[in-house]
Amino acid sequence: MGAHIPEDASHPETGAVTILTIQHTTSYRYRQPVEPWPHRLMLRPRESRDLRLIAHDVAVSPQATVTWAHDVAGNAVATASFAGPTDRIAFHSRAVVELTAPAWPVFAIDVAAMRYPFRYSDDDWTDLGPLAVRQYEDRAGSLARWARAFVAGETTDTLALLKDISAGLGGWVSYEIRDDEGTQSPNETLERGRGSCRDYAVLFVEAVRSLGFGARIVSGYLYDPDTSLLGSAGAGSTHAWAEVFVPGAGWITFDPTNRSVGGANLIPVAVARDIRQTLPVAGSYAGAADAFDDMTVEVSVTA
Repeated sequence: MGAHIPEDASHPETGAVTILTIQHTTSYRYRQPVEPWPHRLMLRPRESRDLRLIAHDVAVSPQATVTWAHDVAGNAVATASFAGPTDRIAFHSRAVVELTAPAWPVFAIDVAAMRYPFRYSDDDWTDLGPLAVRQYEDRAGSLARWARAFVAGETTDTLALLKDISAGLGGWVSYEIRDDEGTQSPNETLERGRGSCRDYAVLFVEAVRSLGFGARIVSGYLYDPDTSLLGSAGAGSTHAWAEVFVPGAGWITFDPTNRSVGGANLIPVAVARDIRQTLPVAGSYAGAADAFDDMTVEVSVTA
């Protein structure tokens, strides 16, 4: 587990050290035995300069063969393969992480990118590829106009623009808990004026992409010891947010649901071009169409 670190310890140029334990259990029940096909699990937190993974393990019931790989985005992906039929499946992930992200980050943005619009280098533009391309239709141009309205004059401060879009989104969209599967399209979220954290993240990413930024979706966990943030259930829950690539600073974290910048209370698990690629658990089964009974998800994030 490693040596004990005092709660008030800190790393240079980062925030105070916080040791967090994340437990995530997803369970499925079926009315009759089914033959489960391999399930894809994205539950292992992503290590970074601000996050160190101290320990992680995954338990599967019934017994399954679990193999690990990294996807094209560098996310750790486990595949659970089952030996026979069952009427219950459960996946339990336990992770212990050291989080040092500062509450008030300072970003060393390249001089050439401090003012918007700016031009990515040829290499950055090539490597960003589809992360800088919009993923949803906007035939009437309503989303593009909404995003363009945040641009103040011919040039504007890049970081201020991104912060304004992230914070301004909450003025247009009211937060709601949605237990149904799937994510609204960005235009649907704008039209409805309501959405969950994943809807906020998708809208924000699509908006900044319409302005020429490279951006990606992030899924993971929200740590909320004061239970004061949107998208949390108790002291912690699954959550979705976004990152935007800005030369010099690199990938900057934005949580439009809570109008925040930086990852002081966020534990990333997966990054992707599209939110469909970040599902914590995905799989199917062979059996009767009405065999599925219910699914439960339990998440806790504790210090």
